[in-house]
Amino acid sequence: MNISQINQIFADTAYVRMGGSAEELACAEYLKDKCAELGLKAHLEEFEVEMANMKKAVLLVDGKEIPCKGYFNAGSHDVEAPFYYMPNVDACSLAQCKGKIVMSDGYMGYWKYQDILENGAVGFITYDGNANYVDEDMDQRELRSFVSKGNKLPGVNINAKQAIELVKSGAQTARIILEQEEYIGKSHNVVLDLPGEIDDMIVLTAHYDSTSLSQGAYDNMSGSIGLLGIAEKFAKAPHRYGLRFIWCGSEERGLLGAKAYVAAHEEELKHFALNINLDMIGCIMGEFLACCTSEEKLVHFVEYFASIQGFGMKAYQGVYSSDSTPFADKSVPALSFARIAPQNTATIHNSYDTAKVMSAEQMVKDIDFIGTFVDAMANAGRCPVSKEIPENMKEKLDNYLGRKREKK
Repeated sequence: MNISQINQIFADTAYVRMGGSAEELACAEYLKDKCAELGLKAHLEEFEVEMANMKKAVLLVDGKEIPCKGYFNAGSHDVEAPFYYMPNVDACSLAQCKGKIVMSDGYMGYWKYQDILENGAVGFITYDGNANYVDEDMDQRELRSFVSKGNKLPGVNINAKQAIELVKSGAQTARIILEQEEYIGKSHNVVLDLPGEIDDMIVLTAHYDSTSLSQGAYDNMSGSIGLLGIAEKFAKAPHRYGLRFIWCGSEERGLLGAKAYVAAHEEELKHFALNINLDMIGCIMGEFLACCTSEEKLVHFVEYFASIQGFGMKAYQGVYSSDSTPFADKSVPALSFARIAPQNTATIHNSYDTAKVMSAEQMVKDIDFIGTFVDAMANAGRCPVSKEIPENMKEKLDNYLGRKREKK
């Protein structure tokens, strides 16, 4: 994969491709065609995703309409209640939610949602964007089914500037009106197999979808290009372990593609020796990381391996918020590679994630290093990584996936 090819793929995929959309499917077909250009036959595997058509989303605060985007899959409602800004999530703050529409900082994650629901909130407001940016962007968010568990409060997302003004003005009363049609749609994983000498295999993953505002060059067409580059490297090269490449759909909607894949292929997981995941590589600025959801020995091995290759890197044991997590949760040791940019040089999940923050030259270097590591694993006499996920990682997986609440 050379610089010209990388730049061309970024140009070809410079569009929003939300999970379940026609644009996401177009990108899946594009990746399949790119495999064909390498003489490789990939196929699409579809899975169901919750979808919605928003017909009406209105936020009125003290009679004034505030620009907003309604949460997909949060149902249809018309609710008016006192406005309450809740910056903290301690017991005292939560106790004041009852009968109110709650505005909260950050994402409406599983535990926060359960907390405001339990404490009697009747609706919620979130915000994103940056008060220092000139835009008025608002991300299109959804109330994920594993968060709501069927208990749907109306929610809207607004821009940070509007959120600040609501607090400054001492907002008193809010009204949320949502009208939407919810249905089951389709998303797709793109799968490519390169058989090895034995049945066991290394599975490589990267997601290709984006969020609602983003062209997703950094997050994560970069990782998708990385998989293409590695597939090209091994297209005709012999390797002991089989290699399975999965370009995952709907990652940005809760790792849905990877979750669907491990659920549909559970019998095959015993043959997966290691998952190598690429999520955000090749940006102009930033440090290269390796997050190991595995035994700690892998952390040290990867660091040593990088040093031998003369490649600067930091490795650590943890859970990476990407497609590696569902594999690790099914006892497949996982390793996520990423080059993480400082926030003031590249951001994600917004309209600023374009090819402008990327370096094709750095992409080549990152892909070369990852490809060399994959070669070492794929041609090992035996992949040395233990298939047993240690207890500290199991606990972190439970916390991340909402099965247990993290101890403070």
